Amino acid sequence: MLSCTVQASDLKQRQTELEALQKQISSQQSTLKNTNKQHERLISLLKKDEQAIAEAAKKVNKTKQALTDTDNKLAELDDRKAELDKLKKTQQDTLSNQLASAYLAGNHDYTKMLLNQQSPATIERLLAYYQYLNNARMASINELQKTLTELVSVETAQRQQKNRLNELVLNQQQQAKALNQEQAQRQQTLTQLKRTLNSHGAKLEQLQIEEASLKRVVEQALKAMQDSPAMNGLVSNKGLRWPTKGRIKSGFGSQRSGQVKWKGIMLSAPEGQNINSIADGQVIYADWLRGFGMVMVIDHGKGYMSLYGHAQTLLKSAGDAVKKSETIALVGRSGGQTEPGLYFEVRHKGQAVDPARYCRR
Repeated sequence: MLSCTVQASDLKQRQTELEALQKQISSQQSTLKNTNKQHERLISLLKKDEQAIAEAAKKVNKTKQALTDTDNKLAELDDRKAELDKLKKTQQDTLSNQLASAYLAGNHDYTKMLLNQQSPATIERLLAYYQYLNNARMASINELQKTLTELVSVETAQRQQKNRLNELVLNQQQQAKALNQEQAQRQQTLTQLKRTLNSHGAKLEQLQIEEASLKRVVEQALKAMQDSPAMNGLVSNKGLRWPTKGRIKSGFGSQRSGQVKWKGIMLSAPEGQNINSIADGQVIYADWLRGFGMVMVIDHGKGYMSLYGHAQTLLKSAGDAVKKSETIALVGRSGGQTEPGLYFEVRHKGQAVDPARYCRR
């Protein structure tokens, strides 16, 4: 409850900040200096909006996984209950037959058998037979009791899982509502942000700033990279899968704006779709980056790294080890994008290389 209150308070504060900026932008576009200040404040607000979206999306994703796990557990319990019901029927039939046989055989007085002077061998055989039947009945009763006990346990677990499922569904509805609110807030911020970039020169300047930010992250990543013998780089991994399914919107080396070219590729993909690591590695950067939104950089060893940008949320943190094809993030629109997609780079010793050299469809 406290978390929800804090989240609502944070959202209200960001809405207030945005309204103040909207009034400033509407009332006066006096100087370039003021416009730049407003732009920087909007960038800061966009970062907060997108970080809030990432947190909400992570909760939704976690709840979806929990729902899947709970559904699987319920299915397992249903299967086990069906097996136990069948076993109980078989055990009850067996015990019923044993009791019927004992009844038909009648009551046997062992003293009378001795007085009737039956042979010791005959008496011994009869006693052994009756003891065997008695042991068999006791074993059947014990097995039936075990089955009934487990059946009660399974039915209790089923009720618990169904209650958990109902709670998760309610949580998911609340989380989806929070996510929609954050996305609506982001859209308002983005609209105002675009009003401050009303010329080609301003847009180009922002691209150059964003490229410089990415360069700094790559330099940080290079310093953080470890020459671990356990990581084989990408040389022996040609023919890797793309990190997500989608259409290539902008190819490697193509013109972005002016002299700025794409150092990676833009994949158009549905929002919320899984982003997977292309190979084994270790996360060396996972944070929001200007122009690229939620970004993750993975060290694959031998000087190779892969970069994933514009994510809706990041599911791994710096320092985490990841496996090939493991889900590390979700496709999004962070970094001020209007359409969902993934920005993907492969670098070797800091230099961008065409991802198509390593990945195939």
